[in-house]
Amino acid sequence: MSFAKVYSAQATLLAAQPITVEVDLSKGLHSFSIVGLPDKGVEESRDRVAAAIKNSGFKSPKQKNQKITISLAPADIKKEGPIFDLAIALAYLKAAEEINFDPEGKIFLGELSLDGKLRKINGVLSLSRKARDLGFTDLYVPEDNAKEAALIEGIAVYAVKNLNQIITHLETSSQPDNVGERISPQKQTEVSRENKNYEVDFSDIKGQETAKRGLEIAAAGGHNIAMFGPPGTGKTMLAKAFSHILPPLSFEKLLDVTAIHSVAGILKGSMVAEPPIRSPHHTASYVSLVGGGTIPKPGEITLAHHGILYLDEFAEFDRRSIDALRQPLEERTVSVSRARGTVEFPAGFILIAAMNPCPCGNHGSTEKECVCSPIHLKRYRDKISGPIVDRIDIWLEVPRISHKTLSLTTALENTNSVRERVTLARAKQAKRFEKHKRNIDTNSGMNARDIASLIKLDDSVTKTLNTSAEKLGLSGRAYHRVIKLARTIADLDRAENITEKHILEAIQYRPKQFIE
Repeated sequence: MSFAKVYSAQATLLAAQPITVEVDLSKGLHSFSIVGLPDKGVEESRDRVAAAIKNSGFKSPKQKNQKITISLAPADIKKEGPIFDLAIALAYLKAAEEINFDPEGKIFLGELSLDGKLRKINGVLSLSRKARDLGFTDLYVPEDNAKEAALIEGIAVYAVKNLNQIITHLETSSQPDNVGERISPQKQTEVSRENKNYEVDFSDIKGQETAKRGLEIAAAGGHNIAMFGPPGTGKTMLAKAFSHILPPLSFEKLLDVTAIHSVAGILKGSMVAEPPIRSPHHTASYVSLVGGGTIPKPGEITLAHHGILYLDEFAEFDRRSIDALRQPLEERTVSVSRARGTVEFPAGFILIAAMNPCPCGNHGSTEKECVCSPIHLKRYRDKISGPIVDRIDIWLEVPRISHKTLSLTTALENTNSVRERVTLARAKQAKRFEKHKRNIDTNSGMNARDIASLIKLDDSVTKTLNTSAEKLGLSGRAYHRVIKLARTIADLDRAENITEKHILEAIQYRPKQFIE
């Protein structure tokens, strides 16, 4: 009998791992085994592949009296899911000498249905990038995954409808006269930047000028922000409007975000072109927020990478979940440790936290009486620990707006004009960091050493900062965050140096009323 080898790959966490599919056929009583740490989804490939081969016009492997051994190498890596179906089918047919093609330089990905059609799979973008980096020239994927895979330049992507189509293509590739029977390579997917009608425009929000100013600063410098105020004052509207004033993702960031969403199985369309916004409910579990599980998977903070994590009713989240944000807010990554090992997921998001001043929402109101007992109020506010308060750059009170203000018809500044200012400030920061050793793109990413080398304060500004920090009792972390925030405010003003005005505005965003 015979032997064949073809190449496939799988997404392992957020990375890609090439997998070699080897098939050996030998005489003996019928058996069909898959080795190489397959999970249940891979073991079931035997039935899917056998039916797909039979329904594509070939003799089913189960109808032959032979021993079939399929090895997925390397053998010490857990193999998961149906992604190897196509490679297994082609390797078997080649080993059985029913088809003949050269597998070198080619990677095959896809789940087979029983009639031989290919179904969509997850994680194709990261697999396409890895295949290109390893020197593969051709990538064969299900038709529904082709545009996503074709975001990567430097590798030919072929959209496959069914098993018969790819067999015809592979067998005729060496025959110049049969060009019409081959699959044409997918054109590289272009990134479209269309102007959209926003769900919530800045011009829709009446009043709340201080909050809108704070959101603009947060977007310009990538700063974390918390909003607190009574129910119904527009905190959710402000958060939705915030997502539209962020600059569009660069191509590299687009690839990063799309790859994460593809591996997680939540990708809609072929790419994520705008910064993602994730808004888990306050009853979300610790694992769903941070990531984890027996086999670690990314959580909401990783799905919000290069975008926004919006936590409404922030103080209603479990204390453990809130405190778990300490590491990602500071380091922009999260480490998940399990018995099988430690995994590090990216978590470079902007946090927008929104909360009421107390459980009933009326604490401090002059219009409605607060019915919360002191112990309930203390328990509510104790959910937000000091380290978390320190890591949030901007604290904004969102007060009630009078009905007279709500009824005004005066034209207000729209989202596009705010976004232009944010984009200009981001460009100024990119120029500042272009020759920097660390990979930073916004002011919020600077550490103490970066601040010392990149930001110069004159004596009067330093005196104002130190005096204010002493009166407010700022920690070292909060002190540096004030400087970074002032630098962003100066960037929005197109100022070369930080002035006292910028420092004073930055200081006013430190928490006062909420933690009193």
